Amino acid sequence: MLQHLITQQHYFTLKLFSALGCGLIAGVFFAFSTFVMNALARLKPTQSIAAMQSINITVINPLFMAAFLGTAAACIFLLISSLLRWHQPGAAYLLLGSLLYLVGTLGVTIVFNVPLNEALARVELDSTDAASLWSSYLANWTIWNHVRAVAALTAATSLTIALCLGSRIVGGLDNTVS
Repeated sequence: MLQHLITQQHYFTLKLFSALGCGLIAGVFFAFSTFVMNALARLKPTQSIAAMQSINITVINPLFMAAFLGTAAACIFLLISSLLRWHQPGAAYLLLGSLLYLVGTLGVTIVFNVPLNEALARVELDSTDAASLWSSYLANWTIWNHVRAVAALTAATSLTIALCLGSRIVGGLDNTVS
């Protein structure tokens, strides 16, 4: 019984961490989609490129990476767990939320946003290609960032539903949804 309680409490904590992590990352991407990229678009291309190059360097820090990659790691565990506990309430929501984050947020970042960032990092501010690269970068990066924001928010929603449906142990009370 005690082992089951500890397992349930850890499982609840993992689901909560994942839902909050997805929401936090959704908020970061939402901020970029709704005002950061718009603010950069109002600057001269050389200023925008310099600012975004700086952002792309400083985003690689322990706090952001722990939230971004820690959420991904938790989602991997939840994805596997949802398949092993398919009969439990909320398992489909855990699977959906985990896949949304892993594919729609992490996957899109790796496949689309990072290569765009790497191309921007290589451009010289005073080159003749800088302005056209920035214009293309701004449009493409922002579209893929919208996808990441929506995927992370939808993942947070799905994981929150799973948390509510599957939470059996909250403060020692049985809160199973019938």
